Amino acid sequence: MNNEANETLVERWGLPEARVSCKCNGWETAHSDHTSATAMAPSTHNLRDALLSALKTLPGTREFYLHVLVSSPYRHTGLFPYAHPRPRVYLQEVFVLLSERASPESPRQLVSAVELFVYTVPATSCGVLHVSKVDSTGQGTAPPPTSTLVKTLLSYYADPATRPIRVDTLWIQLFARAQNQYLFPNSSEHPGKRPLSDVKLCAWWKRVLGEVASASQAKSQDAKLGLYYLLPGYNELEAINSLHTVSLSANTVLPVQWVYGHQYSQTELPLPCPPSQGVHNLGHSIPSFDDDPKSRFMDEIAHTTEGDIVKSPERKRPRNGSKSSAKDKDKAAARDTPDESNAKEYKPEGELQKVAADEFWERMSFRQECVSGAVTGFFALGISTPAVPADAKPTSSSVPPPLAPQPGQVAPNLVRRVVASLTNGHEFSTVERAARATEALEGSIKGLCENIAANPAGAAKSPASLAPLLFQREETLEPSSAAAAAATLEVPRTPPPKRGGAPLPDLTPNPFPEPIASLETYHSHIYGSVSVANPPLRAKAGAVAAGADGASGDGGRTPAQPVTVLTARKKKRKIDS
Repeated sequence: MNNEANETLVERWGLPEARVSCKCNGWETAHSDHTSATAMAPSTHNLRDALLSALKTLPGTREFYLHVLVSSPYRHTGLFPYAHPRPRVYLQEVFVLLSERASPESPRQLVSAVELFVYTVPATSCGVLHVSKVDSTGQGTAPPPTSTLVKTLLSYYADPATRPIRVDTLWIQLFARAQNQYLFPNSSEHPGKRPLSDVKLCAWWKRVLGEVASASQAKSQDAKLGLYYLLPGYNELEAINSLHTVSLSANTVLPVQWVYGHQYSQTELPLPCPPSQGVHNLGHSIPSFDDDPKSRFMDEIAHTTEGDIVKSPERKRPRNGSKSSAKDKDKAAARDTPDESNAKEYKPEGELQKVAADEFWERMSFRQECVSGAVTGFFALGISTPAVPADAKPTSSSVPPPLAPQPGQVAPNLVRRVVASLTNGHEFSTVERAARATEALEGSIKGLCENIAANPAGAAKSPASLAPLLFQREETLEPSSAAAAAATLEVPRTPPPKRGGAPLPDLTPNPFPEPIASLETYHSHIYGSVSVANPPLRAKAGAVAAGADGASGDGGRTPAQPVTVLTARKKKRKIDS
């Protein structure tokens, strides 16, 4: 992805060409912004076919190779850890890997990866799509496909016609923080990867969600939309001035209205957590995600105990116990023997009941993640479709159980192993290393679907026997790190709180066994390829290519155009003879 953009891209789509490198609660991407609404429109087929159809519209000539891993649903207790009672939540993990090849002679190169978590709350018929990580290697050709990949993926879940989960309201949430790399280790060392700056990252995400919302509103006029964003430490006017480059692209059908603030005080769109039966606290409003700054802050609020508050000393007992009155004895007995009704009453932990949502977001501006000198942003898109009439609802016999695996889904552990392999076992600092990592990862996914066991040492490394490489680092990394990575089969996550908000063990067994991936699943739902043969984007005569921003050190500005300096001719002085 080291090709530069041109003026045609800016004028045609209304978007500046940029490499995006960002964190969405820990995520990063590098790509171009030029995708049209046609490319965003998801297919009526499965997720893999929808993504391939969108990638086929990209300009240029190349081949894309896509791997889509969607886990089967399982019970999850950590979305609202401080709600009482905790609602029933089902979680699916989604991981998308995209590689490309410029010509039949060149090797495949991984160019983009996206990690999502999809939560379903049956009690409120709400879903939460948390964009966890997006990253790219910067080693593809222009225009980069990550923008198309992300928009199509979000549109697939936003459209009720293609949404794979049965909910009436969907919330898309993310935390944008610019970083050099997240999913592709050492990819920032490649000269072709030039991440976006923090401000341009937030502007890019605001534009992406705006186009997804606009396309959804064009398809369904009855759908209710809510777009919210918040830059901690900035008021509304400062945020607008900071993101002044944000503008909807020319292909946007209908404009959408953004609200500067959070969505937890509005009542137009249902929130995922059901209303509390007793005392309402902050844990009923704000969901908790892994590696999320607002989740860590809520844990601290929940762990603020009464010991931090200065109290008056207790009243001393009289020296002569016989002089104490019967009334004092009754008070002491009532104090030592708690009432049964009070014992059963739920008491929110720490200061959760005392801190309102507005105060929470105001105090978020002073958190370390938000005051480190870089601009960060919280974004949310809510889409609520009209409820289906009772006579049009499918019967209970036609609706599959919520935990039943669907065709194309794999075991959650398989998705985690692939993510752990990508983040721990390979590096993408050079083209050669990236090519080896791409071959190993793609072969590992196919090998896991074939249920191939680890080959003994010294076995031939055929494409089908690359599954053992899933947890092995490349030879260029340190041996000590290789041993640690081989022993670590899980993706590094933020440790859960020690008490209170820690995930509860699920004592109810899953009545359905985990799906076993097969070659049929691999070829029908996981793996797919598409050849792109479209006219390339051409620059106008005299156009100056726009430079990348972020890690390239130019602060998100395009290189200065050459300036022709005109010098005035000096008037000759006449010399008297």
